Amino acid sequence: MRRSYEFLDHPGPIPFAHRGGAGGRPENSMAAFQRAIDLGYRYLETDAHATADGVVVAFHDRTLDRVTDRTGTVARLPHSEVARARIAGIEPIPRLEDVLGAWPDARVNIDLKDAPVIGPLAEVLHRTNAWHRVCLTSFSTRRLAQMRARLPLYTDRDVCTALGPRGVMALRAKSYGGPTAKLVRLAATGVACAQVPHGLGPLPFVTEAFVETAHRLGLKVHAWTVNERAAMERLLDLGVDGIMTDDLIALRHVLAARGQWARTSPGRRQEAGA
Repeated sequence: MRRSYEFLDHPGPIPFAHRGGAGGRPENSMAAFQRAIDLGYRYLETDAHATADGVVVAFHDRTLDRVTDRTGTVARLPHSEVARARIAGIEPIPRLEDVLGAWPDARVNIDLKDAPVIGPLAEVLHRTNAWHRVCLTSFSTRRLAQMRARLPLYTDRDVCTALGPRGVMALRAKSYGGPTAKLVRLAATGVACAQVPHGLGPLPFVTEAFVETAHRLGLKVHAWTVNERAAMERLLDLGVDGIMTDDLIALRHVLAARGQWARTSPGRRQEAGA
């Protein structure tokens, strides 16, 4: 029996604001997420790390060095130190719990970036009861397996998770005629989608055969990170189920021109005390 995922309930291809829409505001900042919400996006994509004292932050890199005015490894610093860093010199690094709480009607795609985040993230999702509105993914098959072991059991709706790297490569092999058994097992254990790069250098990763194979197995296909309109058009023509982008305006225009922009009203950020 095919599983049901509330996260995936959306009319047409899902537009994801990658890192909140990093092309318009500092990535993974509350300002970026708010801009996405203001533009009508209901789906936010972000990343998760845990600080040394177990606070889960929405942040992409293992270190602060690339995008903030401070240095150091997130997992080795207490949250009090991480909280002093400013993305692009201006925006604080948000706690994931604050992102989930600020826009309670938004859905959040969460990339587990390091093993120390698994336990604290499970605690955050339990505490906020946000399991139904997140999708969990990772570049580590092991991290995803460890996270799935912590998922709550539902009778009507399940927690959305994505294929890990091994599953993605198995799916790609299957699209060229490879075996199916492993993918069927993964789909039966709660994997709902394949989140994949739209291309590898000049070559397309997402092909017609890839999408058709995924759909036959009951898997949705979400492509990242797509910032060129021509690539957006190609992927939509192939029938992908979601696109992650930094260019929120471009993707909205492309979907609107096709009659596939489903405007939603997830609500504005709630101020403290509101």
